[in-house]
Amino acid sequence: MAKSALIIGTGTGVLPRNMYKYGADWTGTDISENQIIEAQQLAKEAGMSIDFYTCDAKDIKLENASLDVITACQCIWYLNHEITAPRFSAMLKDNGSFLILYMGWLPYEDEIAGKSEDLILKYNPKWTGCRDTVHPVWVPDEYLDYFVISKQEEFRVDIPFTKDSWNGRMRACRGTSASMSPETLAVWENEHIKMLENYPESFCIKHYISVAWLRKK
Repeated sequence: MAKSALIIGTGTGVLPRNMYKYGADWTGTDISENQIIEAQQLAKEAGMSIDFYTCDAKDIKLENASLDVITACQCIWYLNHEITAPRFSAMLKDNGSFLILYMGWLPYEDEIAGKSEDLILKYNPKWTGCRDTVHPVWVPDEYLDYFVISKQEEFRVDIPFTKDSWNGRMRACRGTSASMSPETLAVWENEHIKMLENYPESFCIKHYISVAWLRKK
């Protein structure tokens, strides 16, 4: 029997599309309608049957005890934990899993990542989502009333990029598109593209992944 998995903050569906080959029944939700539209299109083009919905995590309505796994990837900070902690527990089957996932680049260990951050700070010095180091992902206290922490782990990975895809990754971070004016963003992007001229067309950026595996009580 296939496992059933819910992906909170799915964005364009990267996680369920990459995990699809393992055979679970996948559902992805995100608060951004534009992201969900793109996720639906990408899944359709790949011939994948994945249910995607535009929905705030606190408003998800799935049957109780209907899921084997729930994941929150790159989004735990934005959830209303007083609501989502008991709701996630109720939706999970006995001994079901809640995975909190985070992946970040390492600016002190990777030259391109470090210089990219420096350039963002040049135009947006109030940006706080920078200078990351390897550390455990945050597990809000509210979940500990309903779950036990089975395992926490951090490990390093090298993620391949091209100049264009890395510029796009930097453009998508909260320090740029989400907080710069269009004029400032254009100036930053031009300088970032010029900076990347000093590097090969393809390269890897040092990242780390942090995982907290919680089991339903």
